[in-house]
Amino acid sequence: MDTIAAIAAGGGAPSAIGVVRISGPDCFDACGRVFRSARPFEELEARRMVLGEFLDREGRVLDRGLAVRFPGPRSYTGEDSAEFHCHGSPVVLREVLAALFAAGARQAGPGEFTKRAFLNGRLDLTQAEAVIDLIDAETAAAARNAAAQLDGGLRRALEPIQEALLDITSRFYAVVDYPDEDIQDAGPEEIAAALRQAGDALTALLATCKRGKVLKRGVRTAIVGLPNAGKSSLLNALAGYERAIVTDIPGTTRDTVEESVLCGGVLLRLIDTAGLRETEDAVEKLGVERSRRAMEEAELILLVRDGAVEACPENKAHWEAEALLLNQVARTGKPWLCVESKCDLTGPHAFSIGLIQKDANNPAACLCVSSVTGYGLDKLENAVAALFPAGDPGEAGSLLTDRRQEEAADRARAAVRRALEALENGLTPDAALTDAEEALDAIGELTGRTAKEEIVERIFSRFCVGK
Repeated sequence: MDTIAAIAAGGGAPSAIGVVRISGPDCFDACGRVFRSARPFEELEARRMVLGEFLDREGRVLDRGLAVRFPGPRSYTGEDSAEFHCHGSPVVLREVLAALFAAGARQAGPGEFTKRAFLNGRLDLTQAEAVIDLIDAETAAAARNAAAQLDGGLRRALEPIQEALLDITSRFYAVVDYPDEDIQDAGPEEIAAALRQAGDALTALLATCKRGKVLKRGVRTAIVGLPNAGKSSLLNALAGYERAIVTDIPGTTRDTVEESVLCGGVLLRLIDTAGLRETEDAVEKLGVERSRRAMEEAELILLVRDGAVEACPENKAHWEAEALLLNQVARTGKPWLCVESKCDLTGPHAFSIGLIQKDANNPAACLCVSSVTGYGLDKLENAVAALFPAGDPGEAGSLLTDRRQEEAADRARAAVRRALEALENGLTPDAALTDAEEALDAIGELTGRTAKEEIVERIFSRFCVGK
């Protein structure tokens, strides 16, 4: 592999400190041409910051700062690596990088440092994915899970499954290949027990997918309701600032407005929608259609009702429209919360929703809130937390957090189940071993032992340059 370099911190805007990373076989030679200190660069003490001068392509002093040397294989990439810590001027960083290019390095691609760590055996694929998850984390819980996965949490959860499958397959082939040796063969009962153990462990692992995805990307949440129900006010109250325009005029929100908020420890991707009603206004009609689409794509629905509308004959049309909307939401089959707004006008009170048809999906909770005073928002947070529980803190790092991991684990479980079914149908153990080996291949793909090149490329394409 050739030597690569990239700006790892700073570069986009002025900052106090900027970092340039270098890695590869000629790393220390290139660094020695760009960084000048009391001793030659290759003689500097490993993993210790040293003060010196950064030189440009012409050998002129550009900046004073720190450098640190990481000899391979005990480095992030497994190769000889180094970091320059200089002042965070974008000009200084670009000039330092240009000097390294002149010394023989080339620009690193997205995620190339971490890709080299994976290829050199410093990280498995789940740990490499955890690096970008840690960088992209939007909540403390997501960061903790990614950090635990980077520490090998998911790999450790997979190891007992691999060991159980490897034991039965290796013993079978040892008996076949070395019949004269005194090697005890695994009988059908022992093989079946190992397969059940592996299947149960994979099922438990797949059960973490929902929590893992919620941690990683949040919950897509549609705020729906009739015009002027208080949807935008609720969005603003949860966001903590005036994200959406609020007026007393029905139809103010003409398009969906999106905002991410932390609610009950859960990251909600809130979508404030246009009021759902029949309208002849062409622009508002487009907004209503987008609202319906947002409701269909949501993982959670917050149905906001105007608590200030009285139940009287004059408001019959309103209540008929609300009954229709309630049942539309209830029939989606998605988890939803019924939120009655404007309780600062009506006073806190309990309410029920007797307008829902008997065969429809009832809300997880009915809440009375005020976006003005904040009353009831804590109960809304508790209801969201109950719908999307964080789970056992000890599970951090052992959750499946993306579709690739889920698909590989699911293929492994399907192969284990086929192997177990073959045994239960009276077939000989060798008939089950093909499926057991397929399960091992799927787990290997999850960790990166047998990952295809296109999968590896797709994963590292998500990274920023310099990581």
